[in-house]
Amino acid sequence: MTVDAAALVDLACRLARAAGTAARGGRQADADAGLDRGEVTAATKSSRTDVVTAHDRAAEAEIVGGLLAERPGDAIVGEEGTSRTGTSGITWYVDPIDGTTNFLYGYPLWSTSIGAGDEHGALVGAVYVPTTGELFAAARGEGATRNGRPIRCSEEDDLSLALVATGFAYDPAERARQAARFATLAGHVRDIRRGGSAAIDLCYTAAGFVDGYYECFLNSWDMAAGELIAREAGCRSGDFAGGPPRPEELIVAAPGVFDALRALVDGAD
Repeated sequence: MTVDAAALVDLACRLARAAGTAARGGRQADADAGLDRGEVTAATKSSRTDVVTAHDRAAEAEIVGGLLAERPGDAIVGEEGTSRTGTSGITWYVDPIDGTTNFLYGYPLWSTSIGAGDEHGALVGAVYVPTTGELFAAARGEGATRNGRPIRCSEEDDLSLALVATGFAYDPAERARQAARFATLAGHVRDIRRGGSAAIDLCYTAAGFVDGYYECFLNSWDMAAGELIAREAGCRSGDFAGGPPRPEELIVAAPGVFDALRALVDGAD
């Protein structure tokens, strides 16, 4: 079956922008009403610090409804529980609010991420950052854009001068192990950034705002859109051991520092 990738990108962009804008408005309404963070939190997931809000669920419902209206035969996997099989060969991966802790605290680095894949892998992706108005998008083989303009990753080739982004797990014990890796890397790169949204980190690597990114224990919806956007912007990606990229271990970096960063991360484990 022939797939119109341009139409899929357009759909992902429209839904990401609409859902992200609604979530931002809802959180502002919470603040205006004087609700504290505990009142905004709807539930916890993997740990006490892994929270979900009513806005996460509402945003996912809005996105899923939009996908079903235009693509009823597609499969959908969402962070907040959507699990729908399809018949078209296309699967959507939805992260309605990537960086929910940031969202809850009013810290601006959170995003709405929508990706789609087929039997050959990632096909299209869109990541919208409501607080900055940035919309990143890509289709396989067609390059990547930020607010409609082509982007390209960094040309840095010296790891000691590379600015690297990363993230940490919600589980305290795992986070402590990740901090040890972080400490090892800190002496070998320019500096390290921890933003709190994997999708934004991937897109900022794509745009050359950082030179590389690594993280482990992600989920499919965390990386589906951003990893494609980064590759389409010229980045290389893989796991820590040199295999294909996967949620459990992901490195995305400018080609000039990818091998050195991967070796450093793998050796620091």
